[in-house]
Amino acid sequence: MPGPSNPQKKRKSQGKAAKKHQQGVNEKASSDADCKKDNSPPARSPCLTPTSNTYAGNARGTGTAMKNSQRPEFRSSSREHNYKTPRPNVASASPLMPKAPFIHDPGNGPRVRDVHAFLSSRFFAQSPALDDPLCAEFAQKEVLEMLRTVLPEEVALILWYNKSRSTSRICPACHRLYRLGDILADHIPGQTPFDGMDSSPKMQREQIISGLCSAMCFIAASYNYPNAIKSAWGCTAEELDDRTWHILNGSPEDTVGDPGLTMLMRMTRLDDLGLGQLCLGLDPEDVPR
Repeated sequence: MPGPSNPQKKRKSQGKAAKKHQQGVNEKASSDADCKKDNSPPARSPCLTPTSNTYAGNARGTGTAMKNSQRPEFRSSSREHNYKTPRPNVASASPLMPKAPFIHDPGNGPRVRDVHAFLSSRFFAQSPALDDPLCAEFAQKEVLEMLRTVLPEEVALILWYNKSRSTSRICPACHRLYRLGDILADHIPGQTPFDGMDSSPKMQREQIISGLCSAMCFIAASYNYPNAIKSAWGCTAEELDDRTWHILNGSPEDTVGDPGLTMLMRMTRLDDLGLGQLCLGLDPEDVPR
């Protein structure tokens, strides 16, 4: 037969039962949360990964905090690896760059780099000698056009300049700029392979005829006719013997030299540069020597 009931003991037993029930509910909720966490699909990493600490710290905050955060810095993606910074257009930048000088001095006399720019200059190029009948005749633009048909552009301009100026000359071989009567430095300092030749009267005569400034330059221009070098040096057609004239009118003995310079050397032996025969089709017998 049960004894009298104890209210205090009953309350203790009811409290223990409630605690066990609450603990079971909490454990069940925790296990459900863990299951959901384990079963959730892994987050896909975007192509652009933020690396800013500010952006990462605000990721746990509200959406407003993320909007107000600083712009994140991104690592380069595969797309950015293929991107190349466009190079500046050289043509558009060229007007801002200084032009290369058309005259330079390597140490043994000024040289003309750009014949077109030199002829268009007002301070360096000498004006045509219109008071000299022969220079005035060669100074005509029609003569220059005829020279362009038989010579390379640069060689034609140099020959036209030399024949239409009184004292100024541009050497067709080395582009040395000088005046008739100047004492010119050797091409190779300290070496004079043609000792005495550059100071001979024939060299001064050759400078007047063709503008070739030295014995070395004349040999370079007449290299294709080695047997006529000595006899043609500093002489015009009227002063050449028949043998030398026949060699110069024949086929080149060698084809190593510059054909433009070789043609200039042959043309300058004639008073009219042979333009009557080359451009006008005159008979060689009608061309005076």
